[in-house]
Amino acid sequence: MTTDVAYAICSFNDIPSRRAMGFQLMIVAEDGSHRPWPIFVIRWGKQVFGYLNMCPHDKVNLDWERNQFMDGNGLRILCGKHGSLFEIGTGMCVDGPCKGESLTPVALSVIDGDICVTGVTLVEDDEDNEEETGLQCEEG
Repeated sequence: MTTDVAYAICSFNDIPSRRAMGFQLMIVAEDGSHRPWPIFVIRWGKQVFGYLNMCPHDKVNLDWERNQFMDGNGLRILCGKHGSLFEIGTGMCVDGPCKGESLTPVALSVIDGDICVTGVTLVEDDEDNEEETGLQCEEG
């Protein structure tokens, strides 16, 4: 399985600073099967952080409404179901039922103005096309 490919999921400027956006992607698993891979990306100034959209407490999506991943102050990631709070830079739960546990990080790079996921193989729109297809990001 090739994992040295970068997949563009959206433009860096599509996510305002101190905001987050979710993506519903499909990943190619180790056995070659395809499975859903819900992730979210937070932009903090010139930095981006990515995590699997799954609370370690109960394996539910974190966003209670589409693209609502942050607490009211915009300083922590919030699980909308249980109220757990996570650090943006580390994904570590600092308050709530899963205190001490962490979100699963997603490897990201910013390449030519695009936020890209790396280290995985995604299902592309046209698998016969060897070139990157440029996945579309969700509209906010």
